[in-house]
Amino acid sequence: MVTPGAVDGLAGDLEVAREIAGAVPDPELPMMTLADLGILRRVTAVDGRVVVTITPTYSGCPALPEIAHDLRYRLARAGFADVVVRTELAPAWGSDQITPEGRAKLRAAGIAPPGAGSGGGRGPAGPVPLTLTMARHESVACPRCGSPDTERTAAFGPTACTALFRCGTCREPFEHVKDI
Repeated sequence: MVTPGAVDGLAGDLEVAREIAGAVPDPELPMMTLADLGILRRVTAVDGRVVVTITPTYSGCPALPEIAHDLRYRLARAGFADVVVRTELAPAWGSDQITPEGRAKLRAAGIAPPGAGSGGGRGPAGPVPLTLTMARHESVACPRCGSPDTERTAAFGPTACTALFRCGTCREPFEHVKDI
């Protein structure tokens, strides 16, 4: 348990807060943590408050209120009484920010991770074009058998940031997290 007000001068308390925040599961992809997704930007202390800054996978993400609630709840349970969750849209999140561990967790859950090196808006400053649909010719390897013989069956899955595919080799359906 953290002593109230202790965060202002102790880096150790902030490290604990960062570990707790990073371990919060994403409500739409519960096998992934905020750290796995790369949406946790920073955890700081301001005037005795813990300030957690997150960046959504896209600006219209419907899970933001749930993520903020879960962050405040878990940090409060650990003794951080005053927690502020801020949303930062710039620089924009990109699918390149998913950690290697996160990509492995997606594959293990039968979800094809986005391609490495997709860019995700890492270019010059300014507006970042956001396309949640994918080109028809995009090749997505099956997360179960690895076959590139797959076809998209729907542009959107259970969330706007996923698409539905079927493997031509093992015939299994699967989700794919889109490159953003």
